[in-house]
Amino acid sequence: MSTQPPGPNGMPIFGNSRQYAKDPFSFLRDVADAYGDIVRFDLGPIDTYMLNNPADIETVLVSDDAKYQKPDFQDDAIGTLLGDGLLLSEGETWHAQRNLAQPAFGPKRIGSLADMMGRHTVEMIDSWEDGGTRDIHLEMARVTVKIIVEAMFGSQLTQQQTNAIQTNLEPLGKRFEPDPLRFLVPDWVPTQENREYNESVEILEGILDDIVAERRGTEDDPRVDPGLKSPTSDDTPMDLLSILLRAQRQGEQSNSQLRDELMTILLAGHDTTALTLTYTWYLLSEHPETRARVQQELDETCNETIPTRTEARKLNYIEQVLQEAMRMYPPVYVIFREPQVDVQLGGYRIPAGSAIMLSQWAVHRSPRWYDEPDRFDPDRWQPERRKDRPRFAYFPFGGGPRHCIGKHLSMLEAKIILGTVAQQYELDYIRNRPFDLRGSLTMHPDEPMGMRVHHRNVWTELLSCFDRCDGCS
Repeated sequence: MSTQPPGPNGMPIFGNSRQYAKDPFSFLRDVADAYGDIVRFDLGPIDTYMLNNPADIETVLVSDDAKYQKPDFQDDAIGTLLGDGLLLSEGETWHAQRNLAQPAFGPKRIGSLADMMGRHTVEMIDSWEDGGTRDIHLEMARVTVKIIVEAMFGSQLTQQQTNAIQTNLEPLGKRFEPDPLRFLVPDWVPTQENREYNESVEILEGILDDIVAERRGTEDDPRVDPGLKSPTSDDTPMDLLSILLRAQRQGEQSNSQLRDELMTILLAGHDTTALTLTYTWYLLSEHPETRARVQQELDETCNETIPTRTEARKLNYIEQVLQEAMRMYPPVYVIFREPQVDVQLGGYRIPAGSAIMLSQWAVHRSPRWYDEPDRFDPDRWQPERRKDRPRFAYFPFGGGPRHCIGKHLSMLEAKIILGTVAQQYELDYIRNRPFDLRGSLTMHPDEPMGMRVHHRNVWTELLSCFDRCDGCS
C-alpha cells in the first residue's frame, strides 16, 4: 500500500506548476477526476495535497480547524497587500479583529443597508440606454465598491476614486495569476510587474488614507452610519471604520492594523459579489426560461419597486439562481490551509508545513456530488434535492470559524442589485461563444463581459402589440 497519495508526474524544478499556470481550471478538474479523494502534486517550492472529498474538507475547515492555519508558503505580495487583515491574520490577532468587526456585519445592521444598496443600483442603471452595451463585470464592480465603502466605511467615493480603484485592480490581479517562474524572482526585484503592483498598492492606500482622514473625529457621529435610518444622539455608529477608529482611540488598533482591515474589506468586500453577479447575468442570458422565472418572482414580490429587506427574504428562486451561479463559477475557486502538525486525511499522513488545497471549482463541478454538473439548474437547490448532498460539496464562502464574515452582506446585496436591475432590464451576452476564465486570488473572466441591455417595457409593449393585432409587423 502506497504511503503517498496518487498524483500526476511533474517536471524537474517546476513540478506541475506549468500545467497549473496554463489552465488551472482544467488542471484541477482533471486531477480530481483522475486520482480521487486526495491528490498529491508539486506546484514548485512545496508539495501540495488537494482534497476532493467533502468529509475531508469539513475536517480541515471545521472539526479540526485548530490544527491548520493560513499558509505562509505564498509569496510576500499578498502580505504587502492585505497584511494582518481578517483574511490573513492568525491566532489572537485574528480573534481580536474578528470580534471587533462582528457588529458591523450583524444581521440586523446588514438588513438595514438594503435601501442604500438599492439607491446605488438605481444610480447605476439611470445611465443605461435601451439597446446599449455595457461591460457588466465593470458595472457590477463599480456599484459593489461604492456599496462596500458606504456600508463599512461610512463614506462615499468620488467618481475619480471609483475609477482609480478599478484601474488599479488589474495590476493587483495580474500579480496573483499562476506563474511557474514567479517563485524564482524575489518581490524586491524591480520587474515591470512588481513596479506596477507596488504603484497600485500605493494608490489604493492613498485612497484609504483620504477616507480615514475625512472620517477621523466622526467615529461617534451616528449620521455617518448608513445602517441607522433615523439616528439620534444616543445611537452609536457601527460601520466598520467607526468601530476601528474608536478602538484606535483606546490604543487597541495601530495604524497598520487599521490599514490592513480597510484594504481587506475594500477588495474582498466587493470583488466576490461583483463576480457572482457577473456570472449570474451571463447564465440568465444563456437560459431565458430561468430569466423569465426570475422576472415572474420579482413581479409578484416587488411590484416594480426596489426590493426591500423583507421582500429580499422572499426571493427564494433568485437565491437558488445565485447559489447555482456560485456553484458553477465560484469567485473564490481555491483556498489553502497549512497543517501545523502531521495529520491523517483519507488514510494518508500529510506532514506539517505542507500545502493543503481545497478547490471549490473542482468539488462544485464533480459528478460525484452533482448530476450533470456542467448544467445550470437552480432547482437543484430545492430542499428535497439538496438534503442528501454532503455539507461541504458546496462551500463558496469557506466554512468553520473562518467562514467569510461578509456572507450575509453579499447575499443581500446580490439580491437587491439583481432584483432592481432585472425588473427594468434584460441583459443579453453579446458574444456567440463562452468566455475564458483567468485565475488570480479570485476567478475572473479573461475578457470584457459585454451585455446588451433591453428595457423590459419595450418587450412588454411589443408583446402587447402582437396580442392585439395577432402578429403585426
